[in-house]
Amino acid sequence: MSHGARVIRTGVSSAGPAAPPASTAASSSAGSDAELLDGAYFRSCAGILKVAQMISLVVGFISVNNSPWTDYSAYSYFQIVTMCDLVMILFFYIIHIFRIYRKLTCVSWPLAEFLHYLIGTILLLIASIVAASKSYNLTGLVAGATFGFLATILCVLSIWSSYKVSCITQSTSK
Repeated sequence: MSHGARVIRTGVSSAGPAAPPASTAASSSAGSDAELLDGAYFRSCAGILKVAQMISLVVGFISVNNSPWTDYSAYSYFQIVTMCDLVMILFFYIIHIFRIYRKLTCVSWPLAEFLHYLIGTILLLIASIVAASKSYNLTGLVAGATFGFLATILCVLSIWSSYKVSCITQSTSK
């Protein structure tokens, strides 16, 4: 039984390998999964917001750490909350930068990030209020509490943007 002639297309001519058009090469390299880093996330609003949160948390931690403490339990709680929040924000930043969320699909990353920000923001607000109330006008402690409040505001912005992205877009797509 003969099934007829088959044509097999290759991307190569007898003169050598064919070069893809310039627009196709640029678009395929910009959005491919083969890239290690997501360069667009560095410049996105969410990426810049995470960097600002990390910077304000580090500055608040250093300000409190290098000041004379008036209440050990209040400032140790502030330091623990700022460092835990910093580690989690860095964790989610790395998840987005290296596109790990595409590989680990068993985790709902928007929900995990939303819950992290919700719990972390509440704890950071409490820690900043306690640190501000125990500062007794010592400049380093006041600065630490101020940067704690700044990080709290930035975390609230992240909560709002993640809620807006995950919940509102899902409800409008139905």
